[in-house]
Amino acid sequence: MANATQNRPLSPHLSIYHMYPTMVMSIVHRITGGALYFGTLLVAWWLIAAAAGPAYFEFTNAIFGSIIGRLVLFGYTWALLHHMIGGIRHLVWDTGRGLEKHASTRIAWATLACSVALTIILWAIALIFA
Repeated sequence: MANATQNRPLSPHLSIYHMYPTMVMSIVHRITGGALYFGTLLVAWWLIAAAAGPAYFEFTNAIFGSIIGRLVLFGYTWALLHHMIGGIRHLVWDTGRGLEKHASTRIAWATLACSVALTIILWAIALIFA
């Protein structure tokens, strides 16, 4: 019996896996989903501040308008767009398309590129019209 347990193969460790773009985007999709919970609290805070009165709303806008506040909002925007595009990617996969290795890698890179580009475009438009 002791010999049988000693000759068992070991489970694969994380060190033997190579990080592929599809794997990274799957992990990032889960992280952005979690980050959206925090961002939704920020949206709720802003809406509550708007309902609470002008003084508290100005206080909240001052926090969101600070450099750190804008960085957090920029990150929230990117997380929202990345998660949405990742969800579209999964919808495409549900149709049976894009599952080949090279196609899924291209789609993973496209997900990242599109989310970054859309975030920058959205913020550029917002800053132009602000």
